[in-house]
Amino acid sequence: MIENKRALFFSAILLAVCMYLMFPYPDNQLIDATATFMSFPIKTSQGFRLIGIAGSILFVLALVLLAKGLKKYHVRTILLVILLFTFSPKYLLAFYQDTLASGINAVTYNGDGTCQFEERSEALLEGTCSIVLKNRSNEPVTFALEFIDSNDLEDGMRMESLMNTNGPYPITIDAKQERRVNLTELLDVSAIPQHITNGSSNRVHIRLIEPGKSRTL
Repeated sequence: MIENKRALFFSAILLAVCMYLMFPYPDNQLIDATATFMSFPIKTSQGFRLIGIAGSILFVLALVLLAKGLKKYHVRTILLVILLFTFSPKYLLAFYQDTLASGINAVTYNGDGTCQFEERSEALLEGTCSIVLKNRSNEPVTFALEFIDSNDLEDGMRMESLMNTNGPYPITIDAKQERRVNLTELLDVSAIPQHITNGSSNRVHIRLIEPGKSRTL
């Protein structure tokens, strides 16, 4: 089954490097991505990302070497590797957070948070946000929560981050617990020149903060 051991060896090395580069931890690398390959962010609102382009090239090269190193079953082996790279990071991350992680490193976010804003007056908006967070560690975790604007907004326009006017928000989640965080705030936006007046968003991005550390999810 093995055609070229040297090619298989270098393929394994490159795949390990790619796994390291694309691992979704501690931050969500795709938060500002406008173009992706696998889980590599190729382009963001700031332009092309060299590390994403390099990772994509290395991944393709690893697959070429993998095919070169095998006598047969090339297609099914490549498909298996692609599936492993698609799904295994999620389970590897869950295992790490269940066993070794602590503090905000042990917190997961399913990405399905929502925010809605309604104008109450020229200077006031009512903002309502709901997100679900889970603490996978064996100890309670306390952190500050901030909201991050999505990359779909026009330059300078603010939406989700308007919630930070009254934030950051102190959050505590008990050990091995999942918590839905519901926030409703009356926001003074009189000093913010560019902001939405009414609207809603899904899959909002957030930042978790504890002394000396933060995570963007």
